[in-house]
Amino acid sequence: LTFGQAEAQIRVYKGTSTYSSDVICNLNDGRVYKKTSSYSSDVICNIRGNKIYKKTSTYTSDVIYTISDGKIFKGNSAYSSDILMIIRDGKVYKDTSTYSSDIMANIKDGRVYTGNSSYSSDVGFTIDGYVTLVEFVAIWHAVKYSF
Repeated sequence: LTFGQAEAQIRVYKGTSTYSSDVICNLNDGRVYKKTSSYSSDVICNIRGNKIYKKTSTYTSDVIYTISDGKIFKGNSAYSSDILMIIRDGKVYKDTSTYSSDIMANIKDGRVYTGNSSYSSDVGFTIDGYVTLVEFVAIWHAVKYSF
């Protein structure tokens, strides 16, 4: 899992594709947009600090996730009972588990594989640049829950 300084626009593709027709969403300036759009009406979610908000909102009631120390919490919560997933060592774990049987995704070289797989046929989506942990969670949300 590579996290670094985000670039101007990051595109997210279906599977291993790099065709513009296969762009699922794009990340630009803290906002995740549908496909290749840059219209505010196409914002799926936006990032402020360690929180991800619905669409273009910044209201506390519209917090989708709060990220802290690799833990992804539901809404504005920081309670362990509200942990939805943990991201550690390039793996996305379900709930508070770190068992290999609870791996939802394996992240390697910008590719996000289903489960603990590393086969190219199991690539769910590909991120074409470096993203922060919070940006990754926003992209995950867009890919998994917005389409």
